[in-house]
Amino acid sequence: MKDLTIGSPTKTILALAIPVAAGMIFQTLYLLVDLYFVAALGEDSVAGVGIAGTLLFMIMALTQVLGVSAVALISQAVGRKDQEHANLVFNQSLVLSAVCAVITLLGGYLLAESYLGSITADDAALREGLTFLYWFLPGMALQFAMMAMASSLRATGIVKPAMIVQVLTVVLNTILAPILIAGWGPGPALGVLGAGLASTISITVGMALLTLYFLKLEKYVSFSPALWRPRFDIWKKMMDIGLPAGGEMLLLFVYFSAVYWLIQDFGAPAQAGFSIGGRIMQSIFMPTMAIAFAVGPIIGQNFGAGKIDRVRETFKSGIILSSVVMFITTVIMQWRPEVLVMFFTEDAEVIEVGAVFLQLISLNFVAQGIVFTCSGVFQGLGNTRPALFSSGVRVLIFVPIAAYLRYQPDFSINMVWYISILSVTAQAIVSFLLVRREFMRELDSSENSLPADTEQAL
Repeated sequence: MKDLTIGSPTKTILALAIPVAAGMIFQTLYLLVDLYFVAALGEDSVAGVGIAGTLLFMIMALTQVLGVSAVALISQAVGRKDQEHANLVFNQSLVLSAVCAVITLLGGYLLAESYLGSITADDAALREGLTFLYWFLPGMALQFAMMAMASSLRATGIVKPAMIVQVLTVVLNTILAPILIAGWGPGPALGVLGAGLASTISITVGMALLTLYFLKLEKYVSFSPALWRPRFDIWKKMMDIGLPAGGEMLLLFVYFSAVYWLIQDFGAPAQAGFSIGGRIMQSIFMPTMAIAFAVGPIIGQNFGAGKIDRVRETFKSGIILSSVVMFITTVIMQWRPEVLVMFFTEDAEVIEVGAVFLQLISLNFVAQGIVFTCSGVFQGLGNTRPALFSSGVRVLIFVPIAAYLRYQPDFSINMVWYISILSVTAQAIVSFLLVRREFMRELDSSENSLPADTEQAL
């Protein structure tokens, strides 16, 4: 366990964020390696994996329920020096992860075809997407337990073990991708099937390694079978915090699904261009997301300990750091984004769509960084409903306007990106204002009563 209630907030954020970012960078390499070999299969394969990837947001929504609630409840328990409660929350998160895994497998295999068919008109892309998804679903199911364990460690201020495991799984996937996708070596080329299988194998190994760490090295929170009996009071607390965060990710899923629906009439090249551009964008977001991931447990521990001034200082430091990082990436994307897209495809139409997407959408990168940081603050405070509200604002602006324009005779794909810029900017403004309101409600009103009020709330 690491005490996050002392020292410089900026240095503490960086101390947590840098290892997290390192793991995310390797995760990015894993995504890009997969994309590189899938892109060599053709635009139908890229589009298929892209539309299947929208379901990842559904899975991420469910993992957020576990991850966010674990970070909030455990970090606040650490701040109160309540190890017993922290360990109880950790073990109950493992039980919930098993439930979510079963739901993922059943829902994925039963409903995937009807969902993917609704967002693409291309039969070849649909077949490729289903093949990839069916082989990746077991890996998706394992993500829940990995998220529960990694989030619990992060809540206690420990980030390096999860980062090391993440790096090792990426290295394994990088080795497996050319073997299984492209047929390097003695085995056959499995195409998108190989991409899904490589990911599942890598995640399985990562799960085994993280489990081994908890069994051999972790002391503050640990596997306790006696605590695996469902505790519905703890589940309720986790749901109260986690469901709005999951809803936030679910709305992101709605957004990306809407984009694919909006651009489907432009054909597989447009969907492939957006798929490549979206993967690159996700990679660019990694450092800022790492900052947000660091802000959450720092806020939580200090809120639990009643150190209100450090909560405010952490928020300010997080906003400054994320804004600087995203401004730099915006400048870079205004240069020659097509160079990044050309790495994955030689199709001129796909390159044009992906490059224009990155150049335009980068105009909201700073706003997106603010959104990420504010979301981390809400998680640390244990109230994620404001983040859900701000995400709802984004979707309510984007979907109706874009749906209306889709049926206009002069509708173009670039209109989708401009509306997205508008919606994310609005989300950032709302998120910032909601953080300020939350500070007035939760911090100013309880400055003299913490940590007692915090303990009662938990």
